[in-house]
Amino acid sequence: MFDLKITGGTVVDGTGAQRYRADIGIKDGKIVEIAPRGADSAELAGEAAETIDATGHIVAPGFVDIHTHYDGQVSWDSLLEPSSGHGVTTIVTGNCGVGFAPVRPGSEDWLIKLMEGVEDIPGTALTEGITWGWETYPEYLDAIGKLQFSVDVGSQIAHGAVRAYAMGGRGARNEPATPEDIEAMSRLVREGVEAGALGFSTSRTLAHTAMDGEPVPGTFAAEEELFGLGRAMAAGGQAVFELAPQGAAGEDIVGPKKELEWMRRLSREIDRPVSFALIQVDADPNLWREQLDVSAAAHAEGSRLHPQIAARPFGMMIGFQGHHGFTHRPTYRKLKAQCSREELAQRLADPAVKAAILSEDDLPIDPTQLFDGMFAMVQHSLGRLYALGNPPDYEPTPERTVAAIAKARGEDPLSTLYDLMLESDATAMLMLPLFNYAEGNHDAIREMMLHPAGVLGLSDGGAHCGMICDASYPTFLLTHWARDRQRGEKLPLEYVIRKQSRDTAHLFGLTDRGTIERGKKADINVIDMNALTLHPAAMAFDLPAGGRRILQGASGYAATIVSGTVTRRKDIDTGARPGRLVRGAR
Repeated sequence: MFDLKITGGTVVDGTGAQRYRADIGIKDGKIVEIAPRGADSAELAGEAAETIDATGHIVAPGFVDIHTHYDGQVSWDSLLEPSSGHGVTTIVTGNCGVGFAPVRPGSEDWLIKLMEGVEDIPGTALTEGITWGWETYPEYLDAIGKLQFSVDVGSQIAHGAVRAYAMGGRGARNEPATPEDIEAMSRLVREGVEAGALGFSTSRTLAHTAMDGEPVPGTFAAEEELFGLGRAMAAGGQAVFELAPQGAAGEDIVGPKKELEWMRRLSREIDRPVSFALIQVDADPNLWREQLDVSAAAHAEGSRLHPQIAARPFGMMIGFQGHHGFTHRPTYRKLKAQCSREELAQRLADPAVKAAILSEDDLPIDPTQLFDGMFAMVQHSLGRLYALGNPPDYEPTPERTVAAIAKARGEDPLSTLYDLMLESDATAMLMLPLFNYAEGNHDAIREMMLHPAGVLGLSDGGAHCGMICDASYPTFLLTHWARDRQRGEKLPLEYVIRKQSRDTAHLFGLTDRGTIERGKKADINVIDMNALTLHPAAMAFDLPAGGRRILQGASGYAATIVSGTVTRRKDIDTGARPGRLVRGAR
């Protein structure tokens, strides 16, 4: 008697092997039987409480997203969208050196402002949504461990929180750590990994700042501090050292080369993986190749460097409900203050309102407000701001820029921008790629994904709520890279699925999942590849305190299964919450 059978599907098992038809039997949350199906083979024998007919569908492992920021959202949201709507069955939080534990009583608001500044998660939502009840990192894991989710949740202990806890204001202000400070932080890191942290994370990029403009604690950490914490992490268990390195946001092209040197030495010394963000920057469009070569050489000599790679251009979504080029026009400001969202959309469609907004000068930038100058960047980026269409095209050709569309129409580019954002009742969003889309090299992402040391990451699920929605990477990988790509070669479906299931799971030591094999955890997707569709991104206002976030849905997932339980059926949440906290090997 099986709890669940999946029959007639085409299995892409996550190992990279060729697909094959088979039936799958599931019992007690695990895969217990895989029966290949030939043309005349009978269905897998045995009764089942539920049977899913997967004829004509792909049956793949659940996807493992290793770079998310649901650290606070886990406190109030058991569904964990948008990730759970894209075939993701395991998430890893605590990236980029920011998290919510350990926390000194009374400093909770400081950690919220740090997360808000670095990851653009509304502070009001975090303040209202988080139910605090811990001080130490083990206590934080225990609190998560009492909750139930639609996906499994793993966590990393973050340098920013550790430094502020151990060093107080000196740590928060990035003052140098003394040997005593490093010893105190090391105890916290080892304690966290022993409690089940999947990794330790830090940030060294100047683009990551708190709401007050101060870089994340640890940004300027000396090698003695980094190696001390790396050794403590390795002493605690089988964890990953994760970081956003210098130059990760394009502010420096020398920093990444220096970073790789100490990373490879650290990995070799502690015999643990070091995973770092890797993107293409316009200042040096081929630097990523050098970094991949260094990573490959490091593996050959016994170090384990794993570049985390984004699956598509890395940037911002632009639209009237988020950041755009008219936020500082007086007429827009007045209407936004007076109107509901629906009324504002109607007023913006009035030709007289448009004419007034276009004729005005921008109000001054408020230097005390983070991101207040975004409108100016948008106005000066019309030559690389793209209309995405529906379904969205994340590899658009140059004629899809606002400037090119305006030229073809014989219009002022700002007028064209206004009209493009006005589509779909003023909810349309355009793409401004800041990285991973340098002119003349649109195959960079594909080459990165083909590199054996690279892992798929950087989705930032749950973060950058007003700017991006890259938690949809898994669906994009299937639709764009494996099925629809027009501007170059595609990638085999077997490879794409392996990269976001087995490879990501095994990096973090989660060897019980990521493949469809007997004895493995029954985390599975049943996918109608012909119908699979990535929907346009749209702003929602459903976070606590009415906070906004960009969501991007998908259709074509016939079923998503976590630990043998169907959590989504035909793209709809079933209400089942089999997801639990995942602790690392201790």
